[in-house]
Amino acid sequence: MSVQSSRPTGVTKTDYTRTPKEAWLIVALLFLFMLINFADKAVIGIAAVPIMQELQLSPRQFGLLGSSFYLLFAVSAIITGFIVNRVQTRWALLVMGLVWALTQFPMIGTVGFAGIMACRIALGAGEGPAYPVALHSTYKWFPNELRTLPTAIVAQGAGVGIMVALPLLNWVIVHYSWHWAFGVLGLAGLAWTAAWLALGREGPLTAASAADVAPIPGRIAYGQLLLSPTIIAAWCASFGAQWGLSQALSWQGAFLIKGLGFTQGSIGLLGALPAGASVVLVIAAGWCSQRLLAHGASSRMARGIFGGACVALGGATLAIMPSVAGIPVKIALTTIGVALPSVIFVIGNAVVSEIAPVAQRGALLAIGTAFSTSAGLLAPYVMGSVVETAATPLDGFNTGFMICGVIMLIGGVIGMALMRPERETMRWAGEMPAAAAGSA
Repeated sequence: MSVQSSRPTGVTKTDYTRTPKEAWLIVALLFLFMLINFADKAVIGIAAVPIMQELQLSPRQFGLLGSSFYLLFAVSAIITGFIVNRVQTRWALLVMGLVWALTQFPMIGTVGFAGIMACRIALGAGEGPAYPVALHSTYKWFPNELRTLPTAIVAQGAGVGIMVALPLLNWVIVHYSWHWAFGVLGLAGLAWTAAWLALGREGPLTAASAADVAPIPGRIAYGQLLLSPTIIAAWCASFGAQWGLSQALSWQGAFLIKGLGFTQGSIGLLGALPAGASVVLVIAAGWCSQRLLAHGASSRMARGIFGGACVALGGATLAIMPSVAGIPVKIALTTIGVALPSVIFVIGNAVVSEIAPVAQRGALLAIGTAFSTSAGLLAPYVMGSVVETAATPLDGFNTGFMICGVIMLIGGVIGMALMRPERETMRWAGEMPAAAAGSA
């Protein structure tokens, strides 16, 4: 096994059980960071119908526009993940915030299909590393046993970003135009960048300082990490959840208007329902997972089985949605089906961070984000293609949600079956023979 110890000679064991107040300031800033991040992503969905009408786009063309956001998303996430192994996350986050703002301003003026696509591709490149780098920054302030709750808070910047921003952005769209919705987000990005420049700091839990609390080696060959069943399972479950999220971000507005018959002015709050539900569910799930760990439950149970089950149940909900009647029931099922699997974005990354060496954690989180968000390249385009070829828009949306549900089910079951972080930690720490680890 190719491992290297990073424990420095003579290191004094540090008390990491007390969290400094500054850590929670960083969590608050990163929460706002993710809020803007997901508002940037979601604006295309709430503006779907006005954009399609102004530019005379077909559903397939709009689906391509939604998917284009993810064209450089994965590549950027991986490259930046390796960069933050060596560069402080505070500077990487600063650059990302600036890129987000600058890519929104061209949308204020007259812009065509190619122009929107270029801006969305550039924005995707800037936002690709956002979540893993934000988590990497958070984990530098919290040891493993205290990470689930702050991770959930940072992650729910995404849910709050959609829940709060969509009604406000929809108001801007109705009263001004969809162009100015993008401009408002550009201004928000500039404001956050200024705040981070003034207040952002790097946490004390670096690779060297974590050596006295980490049970795993300082470095492990990337081949072993990438072939870990636990890591692969976490990424598969996240892929399923990301399929639903990407689909909703691009198509929720059109589903409500073209599929269920609502007007543009009435969809602001309805479009935010999945995000609102995810805020409650993910924070609650993060708290429950951390409490289970504190009361002696295994990480396999508190994180692996629990997280995978949330994805599988969400998938089952979406899979049955087309067969039920009634608009309120359909809205309720799509809300739960999109929101519940979001739990895995917190728990899955906590699993990976639990078993990954600190010096390699940034890269591994980024690779996982790249893998899971590759679903975003497919989901919006698949939904657009299905809607375009269906007899009615609602038939197309029903089929798209069923496809999404099946993909979620598969990912969730894989997660439940194979996420076993204790086994990997023991094997890499040399405390468990490989043969025994395989049967654990």
